[in-house]
Amino acid sequence: MSEEAFENDESDYHTLPRARINQRRRGLGWFLCGGWKVLCGSCCECLTHTCRRKKELKARTVWLGHPEKCEEKYPKNAIKNQKYNILTFVPGVLYQQFKFFLNLYFLVVACSQFVPSLKIGYLYTYWAPLGFVLAVTMVREAVDEVRRYRRDKEMNSQLYSKLTVRGDVSRSDLVLNQRVPADMIFLRTSEKTGACFIRTDQLDGETDWKLKMAVACTQRLPALGDLFSISAYVYAQKPQLDIHSFEGNFTREDCDPPIHESLSIENTLWASTVVASGTVIGVVIYTGKETRSVLNTSQSKNKVGLLDLELNRLTKALFLALVVLSIVMVALQGFIGPWFRNLFRFIVLFSYIIPISLRVNLDMGKSAYGWMIMKDENIPGTVVRTSTIPEELGRLVYLLTDKTGTLTQNEMVFKRLHLGTVSYGMDTMDEIQSHIIQSYAQRSSNPDLESSAPPSAPKVRKSVSSRIHEAVKAIALCHNVTPVYESRANGASTEPESTEADQDFSDDNRTYQASSPDEVALVRWTESVGLTLVNRDLTSLQLKTPAGQILTFYILQIFPFTSESKRMGIIVREEATGEITFYMKGADVAMASIVQYNDWLEEECGNMAREGLRTLVVAKKSLSEEQYQDFENRYNQAKLSLHDRTLKVAAVVESLEREMELLCLTGVEDQLQADVRPTLELLRNAGIKIWMLTGDKLETATCIAKSSHLVSRSQDIHVFRPVSSRGEAHLELNAFRRKHDCALVISGDSLEVCLRYYEHEFVELACQCPAVVCCRCSPTQKAQIVRLLQQHTANRTCAIGDGGNDVSMIQAADCGIGIEGKEGKQASLAADFSITQFKHIGRLLMVHGRNSYKRSAALGQFVMHRGMIISTMQAVFSSIFYFASVPLYQGFLMVGYATIYTMFPVFSLVLDQDVKPEMALLYPELYKDLTKGRSLSFKTFLIWVLISVYQGGILMYGALVLFDQEFVHVVAISFTALILTELLMVALTVRTWHWLMVVAEFFSLGCYLASLAFLNEYFDLSFITTRTFLWKVCAITLVSCLPLYIIKYLKRKFSPPSYSKLSS
Repeated sequence: MSEEAFENDESDYHTLPRARINQRRRGLGWFLCGGWKVLCGSCCECLTHTCRRKKELKARTVWLGHPEKCEEKYPKNAIKNQKYNILTFVPGVLYQQFKFFLNLYFLVVACSQFVPSLKIGYLYTYWAPLGFVLAVTMVREAVDEVRRYRRDKEMNSQLYSKLTVRGDVSRSDLVLNQRVPADMIFLRTSEKTGACFIRTDQLDGETDWKLKMAVACTQRLPALGDLFSISAYVYAQKPQLDIHSFEGNFTREDCDPPIHESLSIENTLWASTVVASGTVIGVVIYTGKETRSVLNTSQSKNKVGLLDLELNRLTKALFLALVVLSIVMVALQGFIGPWFRNLFRFIVLFSYIIPISLRVNLDMGKSAYGWMIMKDENIPGTVVRTSTIPEELGRLVYLLTDKTGTLTQNEMVFKRLHLGTVSYGMDTMDEIQSHIIQSYAQRSSNPDLESSAPPSAPKVRKSVSSRIHEAVKAIALCHNVTPVYESRANGASTEPESTEADQDFSDDNRTYQASSPDEVALVRWTESVGLTLVNRDLTSLQLKTPAGQILTFYILQIFPFTSESKRMGIIVREEATGEITFYMKGADVAMASIVQYNDWLEEECGNMAREGLRTLVVAKKSLSEEQYQDFENRYNQAKLSLHDRTLKVAAVVESLEREMELLCLTGVEDQLQADVRPTLELLRNAGIKIWMLTGDKLETATCIAKSSHLVSRSQDIHVFRPVSSRGEAHLELNAFRRKHDCALVISGDSLEVCLRYYEHEFVELACQCPAVVCCRCSPTQKAQIVRLLQQHTANRTCAIGDGGNDVSMIQAADCGIGIEGKEGKQASLAADFSITQFKHIGRLLMVHGRNSYKRSAALGQFVMHRGMIISTMQAVFSSIFYFASVPLYQGFLMVGYATIYTMFPVFSLVLDQDVKPEMALLYPELYKDLTKGRSLSFKTFLIWVLISVYQGGILMYGALVLFDQEFVHVVAISFTALILTELLMVALTVRTWHWLMVVAEFFSLGCYLASLAFLNEYFDLSFITTRTFLWKVCAITLVSCLPLYIIKYLKRKFSPPSYSKLSS
């Protein structure tokens, strides 16, 4: 993808939400409904941008080994995932807390107690809870921040060998190592070919090895030390997002004339890639924030759960009710005297309607859920890295997953060989082996056998043994695989060019490297059946027969695989016989028109594709010396032409690709992760829509979508044709609109065009698909797709991946899950939740997601009920006593009510569960109810408000009706009945009892009874020990709770929830 495409993409995308915001009317209503928060956020962003002015990215000239010649200062080469530093920690955490209406409201109420005329009770009754909330939050954030700091320190303290003795890795250092620490230009390698393979899985998610070329000028230098004796520099373009392109120049000045060499993407080693062969030396051109991997990673954001936003809305509703209630009280007073002061006193008096303990209970609950997830033996190795959003796991609608390493193991296994009349599977490979042994035994006993039949001999039906031999030989020769041998002495790679007899060709010392794992699987298979690739260089390759004989083939031409041609070819000359053979393999769509007529290829390709196998068609053509010489002359002439070179070269190659002999069809399986199919089925049944975003090829992505059952067998697949203009996109979208219930497969380039011109239409159509596959996606595109779904659907998204290229997507999603896999730990470190296998996501969502959301919903509403019931009692009390703004309960009674008397039973609701884990996994359809948000809605909230008003009214009126001589008896009766009511209401709310819940209930009751002895300033101790007191308290408590128990019983009997039907 071009740089311009990336820039346009970003600007187009970012202007959309801004335009929508600007269209909204901004008035007083807007300010009160959240505008103040937007303005505060904008001010903070403005200050941040002013403090950290973004440096303009510039092109640079880097001198080899002479950093002092560099005039500009560039960023340090360090990874930083921290949200705060020492200076911004306290202001940052306070802003994050007080942007919630709940906490801001309590700060204002607590500050009002410093004004004598507004003072209601003791200062500690307001400041102690607020201070506790902030302390808990700060400690939790500090722990998370320290963990992030340690993880970054571990990554940044990795040691690298350098040719300059200096501190940190910075530009113009020459680095040697396996993991590339910064963006570099490749100067020199231990491989004699001047090339090496690198793995880019952390950058683009592909584990195919990429071939990189050293700068020719520095590779030719006799010794390593000569890099310092030459005067040379690299000119590099300014840092960009695009990981697939680079432009630069290498210049050596100390020779006449100066040497100029153009640099391209082939000469680069980007940070986070891994050197797969030999050792490399490079000069660093981009560091830290300017590296491609960091530019493609979005900044981590503070994620806020949907449940927290819903509770924030409910607290605003409660605040409105509080203001209305206070105005009613002042109005009933007749607005006499300093009514405005009385109004504020009533607001403070009823402030318990909005309980400050709500945030404490929820935050402690979140920590408890995190601990439960990490202790679950069924999902070992799971780590909760963000403790603020466990409820999000129970609200997900879209799951966006990476392919390589997430759904698949990226381990190719050869599964099937089809020769037209006979097919061989895994269980019959020994037959092939015996045929190969027999075939080469015959050839060694009769050397003239192979050369006896000239290329123009008439067609004779070959034996099965002969056809197997031809097929295996073609697979062993037609590839780009290089065998590498590790030296036993020092661990360095022995050069594969060595053709000496004493070369260590032992099987246990050999590894294969290639740009495609499919090719490695094919070569490993030929080794398993007896024909082994033992050596390869630029001009020849050698095979070892079952008898140990070495066969040498000279490579005359290679035609590499391209996404346009979908095939690769090789022309070889066998040393022993001098025969020239053109071998070709490729996708069935490309090869069908090239091979001779047959009646089985199309059918068998379809059969293998349905099994989820990646198919390759292998063919050959024998060439005479004259035919080859004629081809070579035309080919070289085409390569020298200045106009339409690519077309002319393709035309010459196509002249050979006619009437080729079809040898075989191979089937290779990319092994899926354990239990991927049942997990995807579980998620689909739970109503979760799954999108696969991958950097891999379209064919591969489609194949994995079928084999993993992401796309069911009965579903059609619509492959979105490549589009490059508005008109093409319009036509293709119209064609797609006519399809119903079919999965969509689209490439990153086409997606970018669609989003530029028809963003809303495309997202609307894509969201109706049962599954979507986006291939050739860049890291930034993955994050963009997540943000699009969030904006257009307003549903919760989850992203799961295992590579560095998935970090942006994971951080952009409402809930990010990282898998610790072969592609390193970068994704798991940046994620909110880290798991070890994809199958664990089923239990994480169905069980822990369900429990976290249900428990937090119940806990949040119960804490609100606890505040509303005491505010109702205060309202009844004030209205009876001439609307006086005098508190009903003071001092320790209020603090004790919110803490030691009711805290433990209420908090024990985090142990409650409505469905057993086995049931939640067996019936994933139950998860659909959670996404509707019915456990916490305005309807359930209103039910709790009615319960609170009823119980508060009964408790207060009952105590007033039954009190004898003194007012102190009202306090004693009503407060004791209130505590008992709360304990009974917890018991009413619980669905599954846990022994700790019982302990919490009796412990709280015991604490209250024990404290009665010390509360003589509030209670008359002689009265509370009488029978009168006991029967009055029991009567009031019974009237307040019994009707609710009866209603619950009747509801369970006549209108049970779906989960209770399953349980019974």
